[in-house]
Amino acid sequence: MASLYVRLSRRNIVEQLPRIRCCHVSASPTHNYNSSPLNQSNKKLSNLIRSGRISEARTLFDSMKRRDTVTWNSMISGYVQRREIARARQLFDEMPRRDVVSWNLIVSGYFSCCGSRFVEEGRRLFELMPQRDCVSWNTVISGYAKNGRMDQALKLFNAMPEHNAVSYNAVITGFLLNGDVESAVGFFRTMPEHDSTSLCALISGLVRNGELDLAAGILRECGNGDDGKDDLVHAYNTLIAGYGQRGHVEEARRLFDVIPDDDDDGNEGKRRFRRNVVSWNSMMMCYVKAGDIVFARELFDRMVERDNCSWNTLISCYVQISNMEEASKLFREMPSPDVLSWNSIISGLAQKGDLNLAKDFFERMPHKNLISWNTIIAGYEKNEDYKGAIKLFSEMQLEGERPDKHTLSSVISVSTGLVDLYLGKQLHQLVTKTVLPDSPINNSLITMYSRCGAIVDACTVFNEIKLYKDVITWNAMIGGYASHGSAAEALELFKLMKRLKIHPTYITFISVLNACAHAGLVEEGWRQFKSMINDYGIEPRVEHFASLVDILGRQGQLQEAMDLINTMPFKPDKAVWGALLGACRVHNNVELALVAADALIRLEPESSAPYVLLYNIYANLGQWDDAESVRVLMEEKNVKKQAGYSWVD
Repeated sequence: MASLYVRLSRRNIVEQLPRIRCCHVSASPTHNYNSSPLNQSNKKLSNLIRSGRISEARTLFDSMKRRDTVTWNSMISGYVQRREIARARQLFDEMPRRDVVSWNLIVSGYFSCCGSRFVEEGRRLFELMPQRDCVSWNTVISGYAKNGRMDQALKLFNAMPEHNAVSYNAVITGFLLNGDVESAVGFFRTMPEHDSTSLCALISGLVRNGELDLAAGILRECGNGDDGKDDLVHAYNTLIAGYGQRGHVEEARRLFDVIPDDDDDGNEGKRRFRRNVVSWNSMMMCYVKAGDIVFARELFDRMVERDNCSWNTLISCYVQISNMEEASKLFREMPSPDVLSWNSIISGLAQKGDLNLAKDFFERMPHKNLISWNTIIAGYEKNEDYKGAIKLFSEMQLEGERPDKHTLSSVISVSTGLVDLYLGKQLHQLVTKTVLPDSPINNSLITMYSRCGAIVDACTVFNEIKLYKDVITWNAMIGGYASHGSAAEALELFKLMKRLKIHPTYITFISVLNACAHAGLVEEGWRQFKSMINDYGIEPRVEHFASLVDILGRQGQLQEAMDLINTMPFKPDKAVWGALLGACRVHNNVELALVAADALIRLEPESSAPYVLLYNIYANLGQWDDAESVRVLMEEKNVKKQAGYSWVD
C-alpha cells in the first residue's frame, strides 16, 4: 500500500485512480474474465482515453452491451482528465453501481476545476461518500490546497482518521503552491518519517519559490541516503537542475560532486545513494545553459551510461553554437536517435541555410511529428524559400498532420514575404477555424496585411485583440501605418501606447521616425529621436540615424543630413547613404550625391543602384557628358543594371 501512495504523490491523482481500480480488478481475476469480450473492450476503451481520442472512446462506450464498474470509471476518468466535468457527472449519476474509485474520480474532477462552486460541490460529494479511503481524503486535501484554501486543507488533514506520506505531501505542496515556504518547511519537519518522495516534493517546491540555498540546507540535514532506507538522489537531481536554471553552475557542481559515483570506491550494488543518468544529464544541462560546451562535453565523455537525453542535450548544444559538424558526428554515433534528435539536426542545418541537407534529413526521418514539420517549414521561411515552405505545408496537410499556432505563424510570414494577400486571407480563415489566435499569430497577421497593402484589415485584426497586446503587436501596427504614409495614425497610436504604459523598444522608434519622414515632420522627428535617448534610455542604432537622415533629406535639408552622418558614433551603412543619395536625387544636389554614391559603391561594389541614381541626377540637370561618364564607369567595372519587374502579367 505504501508504494501505491508513493506513485500517487508523483503523478496526478486523477490519472492514477482508474489504474488503481484496474489493479484491484486484475489482482485476482479468473482466466475467463481476462479473455472475455468485456475485458477486451475495457482495455480498448482505456487505450483510446489514454491516447486522447475521447470521442471514439465514448462511441465504444455507448456501443458496449455489457459494462462493469471498470467501464464506467474509465469513461468518467477520460472526461475528468479533460476537465469536462458536466459529462463526467452525467455518467456518474447514471452508474448502476458505484465503488470508492467512482466517488474519488468525480470528487477529484470537481476539485480540478477552478471556481468556488466546483470546490464546494466536490466537498459535498465527499461528505456523501458511503465509504472513504486514504485516496478520498488526500484528494480533497490536495484539491483545497491547489485552490489556495489551506485553512480547509489543514482542517481536513487534522480530521483524517489516519495519515500517510501522501497526506503530508499534499499539505506541504499546498503551502509551496501558495508561496508559504516557512509553513511548508515546518510541516515537513513534523512528519513522523521522511521518505525520498516527501523530500523530493519539498525540494521541488522550494526550487519553484527560488529558495535554493534553503533546499540545499535541508538536503544536508537529511543526510545522503546511505542508511539503506531511501535513495535521495532524485532530490539532489532536482536541486541541481534548479541551480542550473538560474545559472548557478558552481553550486550545482558542488551538489553533483557530493553524490557518490560507483567508480569512486567500488561499492557498486551496495550503495543506494549514487549518481544515476539523470544526475549526469542535469549537470550537463547546467553547463549547456551556461554556454560552457567544454565542461558539458567532458561530462558526456565520462558517462558510463547514457540515455537519449544525454545525446540530445549535447547535440542541441552544438546546434546552438552552429557547430553542425560535431552535432552531425554525435548524431551518427547515437545508438538510437529519436524524433528530438532528428529535429535538432534539421533545425541546425536550416539555421545555417543548408536547406537541401535539412530536407534530406527530414525525408529520411523514420517518424515525423508536428514539431518536425514546423521546424522544416520555419527553416524554409527564415531562408526566404517561400515557395518551398508552401509546398511543405501542402504536403503536411496531405499527410493528415494538423497545423498548430507555430505552423500557421510561419506560413503567414511566408505570405508576407511573397506579398500574397490572397494566400494570407486563406491562411487567416484557416486560423479562425483551427486555433485560438495568440500574440505571434495576431502579430504575423497584422504584418502580413500591412505589407500586402491591406492596412484596414491589419487595423481590424489589431482592434479585435481585446485581452492583451504586447509591444510587438503595437510595433507591427505602428509600422504598418508608417509604411502606408499614415503618419497621423501612427503617431496617435504611439501616444496611446505610452498612455497604456507599454514600454517602447528600439523597433518602435524606427517606425515612429519613418512615420515622421513620410509626413515631413522634421521637428517631431528630432523630438522623438531625443525622447528615445533621454526618456527611455534606448541607444540609437544605425537604423534610427538612417530614418533621421531620410527625414532631413526629404525636406531638402541635405547639408544638415550630411552633418548628422559625420557625427554618427559608428560608420554609416548602405541605408544611411542610400537615404542621402535618394534625397539628392529628388533635390538634384550633385555635390553630395557624389559623396553618397562613392560611399555606396565602396560598400556594395556590384550594386548598380548608386550608378543609376547618379546617372538620373545628371540627366535631370541636362549634364549628359557626366551622365555618359557614369555609364562608361559601370561598363569598366562590369556592373550590370538589375532588371526591373512589373506586377502586370
